Amino acid sequence: MKYDIIHKPSFSLVEVELEAGESIKAEPGAMVSMSENIQVETSSGGVFKALGRVLGGENLFLNTFHAMDRKGKIELAPAYTGDIEAIELEGTIYAQSGSYLASATDIEIETKFGGFKTFFAREGLFLLRLTGYGPLFLSSFGGIYKRRIENERFIIDTGHVVAFTDGLDFKVRKFSGIKSTIFGGEGLIAEFTGNGTVYVQTRSVDSFVNWLRPYLPQGSK
Repeated sequence: MKYDIIHKPSFSLVEVELEAGESIKAEPGAMVSMSENIQVETSSGGVFKALGRVLGGENLFLNTFHAMDRKGKIELAPAYTGDIEAIELEGTIYAQSGSYLASATDIEIETKFGGFKTFFAREGLFLLRLTGYGPLFLSSFGGIYKRRIENERFIIDTGHVVAFTDGLDFKVRKFSGIKSTIFGGEGLIAEFTGNGTVYVQTRSVDSFVNWLRPYLPQGSK
């Protein structure tokens, strides 16, 4: 499998070239274009996996694209403006709901119960646990960058977390006090500790929606 990400960082799209017999799975609606010899199969991956993805904020089904008899190309993009990060996964990574775009078919997608430490997070009680080997494509709102953490504490607004590698632990809490939360424009933060990498998006969907709200037409009273 070969791939190239173009139009970075604001309108990213990933071009994937599949060898004959190769496949890639992706979120429904991610396909922009594809070769005529590529066939698509839609499946849930089993009742319990499907239920877990729904609870994690993901779609019930995934599409798998197969290059049937020769090489084929497919282009994939997220629904929103932003970047795409390609990761050659070798093990486990955790991603926030909505960040998963596509991956090699050997990569397992599961949900991980986060306990009460993620109860107040926008994404809810679940994180996606992605395990396996091969290309993984994550999408972000805005640009995306990596922050390496080594035996330190890293604080980030929960709305800017895309993913983080195994070996990191975190807890979610309110930013400072209630006064800062209401008047300072900040909400929930995640404190990461341990050794690993955090993938950060430069914009927050929540912040964008709050900025946009005053400009939207108000319903009649």
